This record gives sequence, structure tokens and C-alpha cells, in this order.
Amino acid sequence: MTYAELFCQSNFSFLTGASSPEQLVDNAQQLGYQALAITDECSVAGVVRAYRRIREQQLPLKLIVGSLFKLPPDLELVLLCPCRAAYAELCRIISNSRRRASKGQYQLNIWDLKSCRYCLVLWLPQGGPADRRWARWLVQHFNQRLYLAQQRLLTATDAQYQQHCQALTREFGLRSTAVGAVLMHQASMLPLQHVLTAIRLGTTVEQAGFALSPNAERCLRPITKLQRLFDAALLEQSCHIAALCHFNLGSLQYEYPAELVPKGKTAIEHLQQLVSQGADERFPGGVPADIQQLIDKEMALIAELNYPYYFLTIADLVHFAKSQHILYQGRGSAANSVVCYCLGITAVDPRKISVLFERFISKERAEPPDIDVDFEHQRREEVIQYIYRKYGRQRAALAATVVSYRFRSSLRDVGKALGFHPLQLEQWLQQINRRDPSQSWWQQLTNYGFDPAEPKHQQLISLISQIRGFPRHLSQHVGGFVISAGPLYELVPVENASMSERTVIQWDKDDLETLGLLKVDILALGMLSALKKCLQLVNHTANTALTLAGISNSGDDPAVYQMIQQANTVGLFQIESRAQMSMLPRLKPACFYDLVIQIAIVRPGPIQGDMVHPFLRRRAGLEPVSYPSKELEQVLGRTMGVPIFQEQVIKLAMVAAGFSGGEADQLRRAMASWKKTGELEQFRPKLIAGMLARGYSQQYAEQIFQQICGFGEYGFPESHSASFALLAYASAWLKHYYPLEFFTSLLNSLPMGFYSASQLVQDARRQGVTILPVCIQHSAWQHQIETTADGRALRLGLQLVKGLSQASTTLLLAKRPATGFASLTVLKQCGAGKAELEKLASAGALKQLSGHRYASRWQLQDQLDTLPLFAVAEETAYCPLPAPKAISNVLEDYRQLGLSLDEHPLALLRQAGFLKKSQKAMDLPRLANQLPVQVAGLVTCRQSPGTAGGVTFITLEDETGLVNVVVWRTIAQRDKTAFLTSRILQVAGQLQRSGEVIHVIAGQLQSMDHCLPELATAARNFH
Repeated sequence: MTYAELFCQSNFSFLTGASSPEQLVDNAQQLGYQALAITDECSVAGVVRAYRRIREQQLPLKLIVGSLFKLPPDLELVLLCPCRAAYAELCRIISNSRRRASKGQYQLNIWDLKSCRYCLVLWLPQGGPADRRWARWLVQHFNQRLYLAQQRLLTATDAQYQQHCQALTREFGLRSTAVGAVLMHQASMLPLQHVLTAIRLGTTVEQAGFALSPNAERCLRPITKLQRLFDAALLEQSCHIAALCHFNLGSLQYEYPAELVPKGKTAIEHLQQLVSQGADERFPGGVPADIQQLIDKEMALIAELNYPYYFLTIADLVHFAKSQHILYQGRGSAANSVVCYCLGITAVDPRKISVLFERFISKERAEPPDIDVDFEHQRREEVIQYIYRKYGRQRAALAATVVSYRFRSSLRDVGKALGFHPLQLEQWLQQINRRDPSQSWWQQLTNYGFDPAEPKHQQLISLISQIRGFPRHLSQHVGGFVISAGPLYELVPVENASMSERTVIQWDKDDLETLGLLKVDILALGMLSALKKCLQLVNHTANTALTLAGISNSGDDPAVYQMIQQANTVGLFQIESRAQMSMLPRLKPACFYDLVIQIAIVRPGPIQGDMVHPFLRRRAGLEPVSYPSKELEQVLGRTMGVPIFQEQVIKLAMVAAGFSGGEADQLRRAMASWKKTGELEQFRPKLIAGMLARGYSQQYAEQIFQQICGFGEYGFPESHSASFALLAYASAWLKHYYPLEFFTSLLNSLPMGFYSASQLVQDARRQGVTILPVCIQHSAWQHQIETTADGRALRLGLQLVKGLSQASTTLLLAKRPATGFASLTVLKQCGAGKAELEKLASAGALKQLSGHRYASRWQLQDQLDTLPLFAVAEETAYCPLPAPKAISNVLEDYRQLGLSLDEHPLALLRQAGFLKKSQKAMDLPRLANQLPVQVAGLVTCRQSPGTAGGVTFITLEDETGLVNVVVWRTIAQRDKTAFLTSRILQVAGQLQRSGEVIHVIAGQLQSMDHCLPELATAARNFH
């Protein structure tokens, strides 16, 4: 006797199911089930995970696709898919139900059920008088596809329920089957299921009452137990129903949209024509022979694998962006192919990098190539809406992203469900350093009232461990679009996103890859917005026609690279982080390819693979550059014999070990998951044997394999790095030659990058840019360039004023006279609301009308001029008020604007005598190596990379610049509060110098927050 479970909800029935699809599949297989149906509520979001598990483990378990539906108040049923037509029908019903409701909800309609022609229907009687009415209706509409699904959950009313179901079966001639109504793979998951229920209901487990499952029977139960609970006929019927279900997710066939191809042409012919036209534009002097060979090779394989529609789809999107003057840049494993260069998808000349064709498309992979296109982040929505207009809502939707529980959300939700006070949970979170692997989170809390021996605390520890990684809800992918030839809802359900005018499918990018479905990534990049605005400003003021391509094609500018080598890279793309700034003076990039390496080498992969130091030693001439063979010199020659990029690892496996292109790409994929699955180890024998057979030593073969392991899941592709390097160089070029326009554009494109408006303003000043304050007489909403008697300057915009409405401010500015407002009275009479005026006064934006903040606020209290009788009266003469002190101005600047153009907070502390022993950032380069020092500054960044061996890097900002502090784990643990929470930090330590790179190795951390308790600043912590 065997059994097929036909009613099973995974944890993709969010906050209801307590086991993953993989756990359910594994346990069903161990229990000897014949089949398992994943039937999440109005969803197929979890079924691909189950399909992948069965396929990867080659399990004999049959997977059935289905879904649970509820039609309030008293109808519940499960629809199962026996065939492809039934699956399309199920997806349509889910889509219709989801689209009628807000995100995360659904509304089933009776007409959805009436239109159901192919799905098998399992009816779940509710035990009430309405069941007889529904029985008649269901028999009338479904007849031979209808089964009564009988449950045995061993509740207090179980006997009555069984009698009720049997009576319905006899009265209406229904066929019955056994179902488990499964929510868990094992009974041990019941506490977690209770917690999930409480979270879903917004209550505690203690108060949830009868909403909780009364026992653990809703798990996958042994067949021997099911035989005791159900008649043999009911178990046999489950297997009979399973045998009717032939549909397999692997049979889904994707069809590309065809309207991009003109009549009378095939897709490959049209693509060939576009590529030829693009090649003529890219190579006006004639296409070089080697480039033409690459084009022919790529086009032949694109034709063979039937991918022309994919490239045509991407080309259409970038051509639209170009027509709308939207800046974009393609990247990804396929984007830097010669075909993409000719189509205008990328601006990276393939002659500048080493393109590996097998990296992005191969026969063995049999998957669509991967192209990401970044657009200006403030205009990407135009591209998204173009897709919706072109293909319609029925054929285009965003992929989903599964939002899963992480530690902080786990502690909050589980803690509340167990009855812990929210304030207590937040206090605990503030005391936990998640980057400290030497102590678990609960061990760190033992000094704050957490007793791990207390049963309730033990429950919290256990349940947080179980729920972490659980899906919480579906969100929209950052830009992964799925576009189909026919209705998308016949391929995968579509539902509403939380953002208006957006729809998403129920699968994420991993699910799409599993099924081989096309995804087009339409991504947003803030730097593109900044570069576009900067180019417009430069072209307007300098009367030029500067473009990104023009900058990149003008050759390597030594002056720009000198600025980069000095780590003067605040605000630049990709090379602005603290780690990059530390590497720049050591690597000293002097050309475009150096920049490509620079971007890729400051990654965990090369660091863990011990590739950074050998490369730097060879580049500095401290170690000879050597190659074990001529073949490997061709692979590693551009990186001095050290593998830096993923493409090099793939080439190395092909050249040195005899891997085919597809096998090498499988190696790359295994690199992405070896820490979790150990898949990389299976390639070791072939790699070692292949290298030994080709004359390489055992030592070198082992070294290469260890470097591949070091790459782990962090190896960086050369194609990505080349695309990033182009933007990095362009941003550096503009910062060097047009700093005023560059910083104006950067500030108008926030939020983006590593730096706040305050840090960018300070760096702009260091570059010689004059910054003018926010002013109601001169400022626009955005930051702008202003010409003064002393020259051109950057005028800060009113958008900096916290809480100010753009709409009301725009209306007010439209009424501003050319000469400015004559007085505060005139300003008030222009319709400005009291709240807006008070915000402007607090921000210092009314100084030219009143003198200072205090006077502005005092005059705003006078309501006399708002009365009709006095509306045209002369200005009131106000008694002069004393101006605020410098410290009050600075504190209010930070509170209202997030920055100050007056004194820096550290300068004020220094003047007040709090920092007598602290060195300024500008003084550190003059100090000797290993000298004891003390520094202080605003904490702007805390970074703790996984490769740093427990080290945290903190960036401090004082009135003269930035200080890089290295904090070892023991110091972070000892001075934990100052380490985690300080806004102003004083560090005593030792100066460490390596060439031009200077750090302070922390010996003691001390919070200085008490000196300026009202200072409102925020750090970028552990991003």
C-alpha cells in the first residue's frame, strides 16, 4: 500500500506553511509516498523549488502542481493539474484572483470556478449546513473531475466530521480521497507553525487561541499511520488521482515575442542586418578581420540555439532609451560580446578586454544568455512603462524576489509572537554585533538580562534559528522582466505589486533559471543619472557635445589617473569605497585595463583566493612574472600570471585541463555554490588529471584548484568589470575637469553611492568648489550652478530641507519675483503655509529676509499681517534678537539639512577643548609609521567584510578630511557600545603607513556623543 499526498502547503503559503518545498519533498520520499502535490494558497510560488529538488536528487517521487483556494465564507477546494491545459487554467485563475486584490491578497470569483474545464477539483467540506448546497453546485459543474477530500486531523470533532463527509458522499454520489492538509514536513515543526500563525494574525501565541493548530497532525505522516486512519479505498484513490496527473514543469516551453521582426524576414536575418549596421558605425574604418571572425562565430551560435529574439528584445529597449535620451549601459556575461557592442547595448570596445564567448552562450548550457542593462535610476520607469505599452500587461511582468527572514526581522517577529515587549527587542538588537562570529547573538545579550537557561528564551533561540531564511512575502525584482509571445498568465501567475502600475510573476530569478525562461534585466543605476545631468550641464555651459563614448574613446588621460592613484575618488563610481581607496595608491591604475582590474580585485573572490598580494608584488616588480606554459600566458598575460576574473578561470580550465566550454561554465556555476553544496569538489579529479596530462606539475594543479575554491561565490566577471570601469573613468574625468558640474549633478541624483550630501559637499570644497547656502531668495528645489561676483558656485537646493514638500515649494518659487521676496510679509502673502515657513526658518533659508534663524522664527510668530485690515500695512519694526551661537547653528543645520556650511562639529569640539590630544586627518601624512596617535571624528561608515578575519573598518570624518580606522575583534568586543552606537568616536591607537595608504590601528574606542548629544548624523553601517 502506498499513498499520494494531494493537499500540502509549503512555506510559500506565507506565514502558514512551516516547511520548505525541499523539506517536504525529502520527507515524502523517505516516507515512501508515490507522489506529492504542492498546493500553496492561490499560488505556485513554491513548486519550482520542489521540482528542482526532485530533478537534482533524481528522486522517483512524482510532483503534482496545484493550489488551494478559499471562497468566503464557506467554500474551500484544491485544484490539481493533470495536463498542460489545466496548468494554464490554474495560472489564469490565480492571476485573475490576485489582480482583483491588493498585494498579498486574492479574491476568487465564482466565474473563475465556472470557467475551470481541465483541473481536477478536491473539495474540502467545512462541516456546516452550506456543504450540501456546495455539493450540488460542484457536482453540476465538475462531475467527473470532482473528489471529496477527506481529512483526519484528530481534533475533538473528528468523528462527527467523518460522518458528515460520508453522508455527503452517499447523498451526492461523490468519490472520496484521503488528504493530509499538510503544513509541516515533521511534527517537530508545530511550535514554528504556531509562531507563524501568530505573526500572520498580528498577535501572540498565547492570545491566538483556537486559531492555532490543536495538534501536530498536519504533517507528513507515515503510511502505516495513514492506514490506521483511512480506509484502504481512500488511500488507493489518492494514488489513482496522482496517476491522472501527467503535467511536468519541465515541459513548459518559452516562446519569444515575435513582433520585433519585420515582415518578410526571419529573426536571425533581422538581427544580422542590425549587427552589420552597427558594425559599420562602430568601426568606420572597416571591421577588423579578427572582429569579423568573432561576429560570425557569435551569430552562428545565436542562430543555432535560436536566441535572436533575445538580442532583438534587448536592442529594442536600448534603442528606445537612446531615442528618449536616457543614458544606459549594458553589462553581464553576454553584454560585452561583439554582437552587443555592434547593437549599441554596451559602449565597451571588445578590443579593450578579452571576450570569452563560451562565458555567455554555449550549446551545453542550453540557457538564454544573460544581459543586464542599467538605465538612469530617475528615468528607468519610462523604460518599464514602454515594455508594458509594447507587450501589454498580459505578456510582460516583473520577476519576483522572495523576501526572506533575516536575523533582525526574525528576532522582532518571533519575539513579539512569544510575548516579548517590542522595546525590549529593539534594545537587544542595539547591543548585538552580528559581525562578531566568536559569540552568538544570545551570548552577547547575557549581560543585558537575557538568560539562555530560561525556557522562554530557549524557545526564542530555537525558533529564530528555524525561521531564518523562511520566505516572508513576494516582492518585485529590481528590474527582471519576463516577456512572452502569448499570455504570460498561461506560463506563470501574475499578481499586483505594491507599487502602482507594476505587476509581478510568482517566480524569482532562480526559478526562471531552473525552467530556462527568458528574463530581461532592466536595472537602475544612480551614477548614470548623475553622469547624464553632468554632461548636460557641461555641454550647456561650455557649448560642447560631450558624450560618455567621447570620454572613453579620447584615450587614457594621465591627469585623471593621477587623481585616481591618489585615492581622490569620493563620489566616483565603484572606486569610492574605503577598500578601493586603500588599494588605489598600491595598484596605481594608469590605463583603462588597470581600472578593470582595480574594480575586480577588491572583491572577496580574489582576496580569498590569495591573488591580490601576488598581483601587487608582480606589478611593483618585487616578484618575477612567470607562466607555466605558453598557453596559459595567453590566458593570464594581461593580469601578470594571476587569475583575477571568472572568465580567466573558465579559460584556464579549458586550456590547461581540457574542459569543454560547457563544462567550464558548469565549473563557474559550481563556484557560485560550493560552500553550500560542495559541488565544486566533483570537478577536482578532472581538473587535476587534465592538468597533469598536459604537463603541469601536481603542485601547480593543486594551487589552481585552491585559487578556484578561493573564488567561492565571489569571483567577478571581466565583462562586468569592464562596463563598470567605463563609468568609473567617465565619472573621474568629469570630477577632474568639471568638479562644479560633477558635484551639482551628484547631489541632484542622491540617494546613491557611499556618501551623504554632507560628505560630498565637504569633498567638493576640497576640490575648490564654492558652496552657497540654502536661500529662499536664490535656491531652486534642486541644487544648481549660480554665477556670483566671485565666479561660479554651487547653490544648495531647497530639497535638502527636511520635511519640505516639493509640490508646495515649487508653487511658492513660481511666485518669487526676479529680485526676490521683499520681506517675510510678502513671502507669507504668497501662500506659503506656516509649517513650510517654519521649516525654512529652521534651515536658515530665510536669513536674507530676517538676519538669522531666531529672528526668522520670531517674525513668523507675528500673525498681524495675515489679517485683512493690515494686509497692506507697512512692515513692522522688530526688536533685534541676538544671533544664535555657532554650535546652535551647526546643530540645527545638521538637524534640518543634514550638513552645515559653517563650522564642522569636530572643529567646535576642538575649540571647546574636548579633543586636545587628537590629531587632525590632514596631519596624519606627516607623522611617522607606528607612532601612537589619537584621532576623532563623525562615524560615516562601518564595514566588516567576510574576508577581513573579524576586522571592522571604520571611517571617521573631521573638519580636515577622512581617517581610516582598523578595529580588531577583541577591541570591538571590549568597547562594544562605543563600537556599535557612537556617532562621534575618539580612537587611541597606532599609525600604520604602507606607501601612501595610512590607517589607524585602534587600541581603544571612546564615544564622544555626550559632547554633542543633539547632533543628528547617520553612518552607513555594514552595507
